[in-house]
This record gives sequence, C-alpha cells and structure tokens, in this order.
Amino acid sequence: MVGPDKVRVSWITDDDAPATVDYGTSSGEYPFSATGNTTTYSYVLYHSGNIHDAVVGPLQPSTTYYYRCSGAATTTPSSSRELSFRTPPSTLPFRFVVVGDLGQTGWTASTLKHVAAADYDMLLLPGDLSYADLVQSRWDSFGRLVAPLASARPWMVTQGNHEVEKLPLLEPKPFKAYNARWRMPYDVSVSPGAGAGAVPSGDNLYYSFDVAGGAVHVVMLGSYTDYGAGSAQLRWLRADLAALDRRRGGRRPAFVLALVHAPWYNSNEAHQGEGDAMRDAMEVLLYGARVDAVFAGHVHAYERFKRVYAGKEDPCAPVYVTIGDGGNREGLADKYIDPQPAISVFREASFGHGRLEVVNATHALWTWHRNDDDEPVVADQVWINSLAANPACNRSKKKM
Repeated sequence: MVGPDKVRVSWITDDDAPATVDYGTSSGEYPFSATGNTTTYSYVLYHSGNIHDAVVGPLQPSTTYYYRCSGAATTTPSSSRELSFRTPPSTLPFRFVVVGDLGQTGWTASTLKHVAAADYDMLLLPGDLSYADLVQSRWDSFGRLVAPLASARPWMVTQGNHEVEKLPLLEPKPFKAYNARWRMPYDVSVSPGAGAGAVPSGDNLYYSFDVAGGAVHVVMLGSYTDYGAGSAQLRWLRADLAALDRRRGGRRPAFVLALVHAPWYNSNEAHQGEGDAMRDAMEVLLYGARVDAVFAGHVHAYERFKRVYAGKEDPCAPVYVTIGDGGNREGLADKYIDPQPAISVFREASFGHGRLEVVNATHALWTWHRNDDDEPVVADQVWINSLAANPACNRSKKKM
C-alpha cells in the first residue's frame, strides 16, 4: 500500500522492459496504466534482473483489479500474464495476517497454503523473508514462491537479521538486496487522518501507515538499524506517535500496532536479551502512545504475553506476541526457560501464522494457527480491547 488509495506493484524481468502496469476492474480490459522506475543491483558476482516498480492508483477500496506487468512473460505487454489483487477496505472490519521468519522450506509452503485458505486484507511480516544469507539467487526463488499471494494482497514488511547481508570489504553496505527488492512507503506524506504514512521516515528500514480509513495505525520498526538516543529512527518514532493525537477532528486511531524483528519480551532460550536495548530505547514511547500490540519474529516459535510494561503486567500496555514460526530453514526453537514467567500466557514451538481481525473500534480478535498434521489449527486466541477506548488508560496517559 502507498497511501490510502494506491498500491506499488514490484516485479523483475531478465530482459529490458518498461516499468509499466496496465490495469482495470474487468478481466482482460486495462483502461488505466502506470509507469514507474527500474533499478538493478550487483552483489559480489551476482547481478540482479531488472527490478521494476510502479505505483498504481488512485484505486477504490474493497475492489478487485486485474493487471499485467510489462515483460512479465515477454517484453511485449499484450502477451503478459494477467494477475489480480483486491484493495483493502476503507473501514472496519479489517483482517491482517501476521507471519515472521518465513523462509522457503516445506513448512513455508504449508504456512502459505494455510494463509491462502482463508481470506484476509493485508499481510504483515516482521522480518527474515528469504533467508538468502548472501546467496542472492535465493531472493529470486523466494519471490517466485510468494508471488501467488504477494501479487493478490498487499504485503507490508520490515527487515530482520537475515536481511543485513553485509560482507566486510566486499559488500560493506547492509540491506542492499532487501532495499532494492522490497520498497516500502517510507517517503509517503499524507496529512494526519487521511491515510498511510502520516510522518515520512526517510528510510526504507522503518515507516508507518494507516488502514481502514485511519482506524488502525501500524508502525514498522527496524531492529538492525540505529535506534538509540539521538538516532534518526528514534526521532521519527517520537514524531510519528505524537502525530496520532493531532489528527483532524481528534480522530485518533482505534488501534495502534507495532512490528519489530527481535522480540522485546521472550521466555525462549533462543535469542535471549537480543531485543533488550531496543526495548530500553523505545518502550516508553510505545507505552505513552497506548500501542495495543507489538508483534515480533526472530525466535522460531510462538509466544503470547500479557499486557506488559517495564517487565510487569500493566493494563494500559501492549500485548506482546512472538510469531517467528513461518517456516525458515534453521528449525524450531523448542527450549523454553522454566518456570514460565507470570507475564507469559501461551508458548509453543510449532510452525504457523497469526491473524488479527480488527472487528470494530473497540475489539480485535487475535488467533494463532498452528501447522498441525498439514492442517491449520487454532491453538491460541484472545480478544484485544482498544486502549484508546479505555478511559482509565487515557486518564493515566494525560498524567505521564
């Protein structure tokens, strides 16, 4: 998504082709066209194909559009393969899929099959996409693997540690492939209350956007770029969250969500403490802004915490969820710290995905779907009440 009524379409061709997308609301008929940009990148001995992206719109909400990308089949647009996507709704209810640490294994295929089996409006991915790990052709195979889903619904992602891909002397610049292939709306400026990206971040590694006409605000944070005192990311986060209270007509979002890669709370033995420094830098801001839920990846397992602030249960703090169990090729993190901390509600080392349905301005339903015997099984669920609609939390906020 790019703002409230546009979509960025990205695709790669081996041969030269214009960065043009033809589209319309009827199959085989494309009265509209958009032309964007083409880039390439090199990584050691690897040279990418032509990476095209074009912003399509303005579009109507909850509408299926049929489109073709130039060069997707040949360099002749008229013979390109037709695809379709559906735009998200402009009002609640709104349905997210949340899945982290996806990779490209048999378990990944199972997870994607389960995701596709039930309808949703947007997919959120808190880092670790392809697990290319320096082997750039894996980015291409990952693109082919996720294309059936990513071509049909908006995917909004942030980076994980497997996206860094920094090689001293040879490739000193991190995130080269990720930034070239997964361009997010970090530079979109939309007036408060009007839609996505009210405060541009200026960096593809962190950004924010709105859905459902501003009813839900989503903050995508970068765990592997500077977040400490004085950093650009911290300054942007402070400005982005402060802008929520300055929206036209006082229309603060009903729900505010945040995504990171390394979890800030974690009772798994894997990756213990790796999110602590980021939590120390940013937790107070998320708490002050009454963020409702924080989703993380990195740990290859599932865990849901109570509403927590500063390590203790707090009714006005976010619900913390680790959802780093999409697929990956490193296996599950099946060793937990005993005894289970009081703030940890449910934990299990199984592959799966999560769904968050924001039903209305006060209630959202979170469910975790375990990949069990090749069938998706709802193994954990909880209703999340909007903190914006909780008078006690808003009174305490004013005293902070």
